[in-house]
Amino acid sequence: MRTLTRVLGASVLVYLATLATVVTQSRVGREVAVPQHLQDGQEFTIPLRDLLAHGQRLFSAVWTTEEGGGRPRTKGTGAPLTDQSRPLEFPQSFNRLSGPDANSCAGCHNLPFGLAGGGGDIVANVFVLAQRFDFVTFDSTDAMPTRGAMDESGVDPRLQNISNSRATLGMFGAGYIEMLARQMTEDLQAIRNTTPPGGSRPLVSKGISFGAIARAADGSWITSGVQGIPAPSLATAGAASPPSLVIRPFHQAGNVVSLRQFSNNAFNHHHGIQTTERFGVNTDPDGDGVTNEMTRADVTAVSIFQAAMAVPGRVIPDDPEIEEAVLVGEKRFASLGCTTCHVPALPLNRAGWIFSEPNPFNPVSPPNLQVGQAPALNVDLSSDELPLPRLKPSRGVVMVPAFTDLKLHDITTGQPGDPNVEPLDMNQPAGSAGFFAGNRKFLTRKLWGAANEPPFFHHGMFTTLRQAVKAHDGEARATRLAFEALTPYEQDAVIEFLKTLQVLPPGTRDLIVDERGHRKEWPPRQGR
Repeated sequence: MRTLTRVLGASVLVYLATLATVVTQSRVGREVAVPQHLQDGQEFTIPLRDLLAHGQRLFSAVWTTEEGGGRPRTKGTGAPLTDQSRPLEFPQSFNRLSGPDANSCAGCHNLPFGLAGGGGDIVANVFVLAQRFDFVTFDSTDAMPTRGAMDESGVDPRLQNISNSRATLGMFGAGYIEMLARQMTEDLQAIRNTTPPGGSRPLVSKGISFGAIARAADGSWITSGVQGIPAPSLATAGAASPPSLVIRPFHQAGNVVSLRQFSNNAFNHHHGIQTTERFGVNTDPDGDGVTNEMTRADVTAVSIFQAAMAVPGRVIPDDPEIEEAVLVGEKRFASLGCTTCHVPALPLNRAGWIFSEPNPFNPVSPPNLQVGQAPALNVDLSSDELPLPRLKPSRGVVMVPAFTDLKLHDITTGQPGDPNVEPLDMNQPAGSAGFFAGNRKFLTRKLWGAANEPPFFHHGMFTTLRQAVKAHDGEARATRLAFEALTPYEQDAVIEFLKTLQVLPPGTRDLIVDERGHRKEWPPRQGR
């Protein structure tokens, strides 16, 4: 198995010369954002810095129709348009709800510091599940389901329930998060595999309880006791078809397994750029006259770029009053019970800081690269050759301070009209009763980097951390009430602690710094 760290000495000139051979037509008059694409196999022969640069170029590319931007005859789901007689061509080239809705990934993912791969303002919210329509119009005279107005149930939806409006989150530290999810999946599957017919086993990984898996006497699987795992990972068709128990760390409802799956989905949905591993080599299912819009190697590059993004850290000003408040806030955050779900750090062991492509749990349908379909490509996430700062292993473990448990929790009131309940459940089949029943379960927000990546909550409707804290209900109701019972100073101290959890300026070497970016010892020594 070849790793990128073994090819760092390759010549940049050789890389550029190889890319140049891909272009066979004159460049005069061309209008493309990515004039050269990686050809499959090149991802294993070019220097890591160039693979990352190419991935960032793809993430930041402002795609044009000349290179495949747009999808005239397919939905954002990849399925053919419901009405092939009305292709998504000018003036229906873009649609803010059903897409294509963006020229580039970085157009939405750019906060803070203008960093490609970061979060987004409320203006960059994504309308999840509207892509099942051809072109959302809200035209009440349109009676064709999922063309422009009528949904699968024959209802004309409103803006408030045609999709789930979601805040755009940053991808900082995403490689560590994906590797945590992989290891947790491995642990849960190992427990599942030792569960005998008629027995049950507690599902625990990295100190996080996911309830219990059980089997009936006939060997069929019972998942009613499993907690915090999305519905697709609990599906079973009998004794010979166990639930996968795959942890899905991406999308705020826990729908996506890997950065690669996320990328294959997003490039098609938002930009109309179709990848060869998802749509086939030399095919043109979207009918735009362009084939091979992104290669397998391209998808690897953009996945590695996201996986290698710097991890968030903490900014604690050198102000004694603020320092004291942060210390108090940290203690109250724990004593309130916030850390039950927002677990301060999870351990990556078994060399889990070596990120590999492809993810062994990538879904087969719709297609995503599977193990064995291409050589494995490995990157050491602890390497200082990646964007700083980084997490380092100590005694065979990397502690990932993301403040999450990677579980789904219901933090809503559950009452009709609760604006924190999503109108649609993306983990249920589109058009089903469960789909229209709505979604109340969300992945525990990773708090690292949250403070300078507003807006807050899954919908991005809150402009302050305090609003987000006070919106917690359901499973978090007791904790929220305990927060409200604190003195005003203690509440402010908790907010001051949360304000320290930030994405650090590019190139920052240390994980905990003061307001000037200088390394800071924390917690401070007694008598300092």
